[in-house]
Amino acid sequence: TLKVWDLESGRELRTLAGHSHGVSGVAVTPDGKRAVSASGDTLKVWDLVSGRELRTLAGHSYVVSGVAVTPDGKRAVSASWDYTLKVWDLESGRELRTLAGHSHGVSGVAVTPDGSRAVSASADKTLRVWDLETGSLIATFHCEARADCCACDNHRIVAGDEGGRVYFLSLEERPQS
Repeated sequence: TLKVWDLESGRELRTLAGHSHGVSGVAVTPDGKRAVSASGDTLKVWDLVSGRELRTLAGHSYVVSGVAVTPDGKRAVSASWDYTLKVWDLESGRELRTLAGHSHGVSGVAVTPDGSRAVSASADKTLRVWDLETGSLIATFHCEARADCCACDNHRIVAGDEGGRVYFLSLEERPQS
């Protein structure tokens, strides 16, 4: 389940129930009206005003480990232990493309504030940068251990690995695999 809280009062507003497995990630659209949650091998899109489940996004073949929403609130990018990321249209629920290239599970995903790129963190000890319009791989950064999480702006990536290291990387640099 997910819980929606009022940050000013600290009061619980509603509970969103519908997943049959634990929730591994959640992202909220910039307008605050919808949330996308990751659980098991699916994602769910929720209306945060009514608490209603709008749709289920199915397409991954293994655990969905994380999700990010584009700044326009129209698309979501999911990360999975099936070694892929998927880009989804949130209005229709349609899978737009699969981003494949990792050799182990993908544990984290972030989208740049301009909405043009996604960054993925993987157990294959890499961070990968993807073009969301074409689905092409732009760059690969290597870590010393399993990359667990990542965040980014339009110029930098911050990521952490299982060994406790934090990486500060430039998106302007383009190392290749």
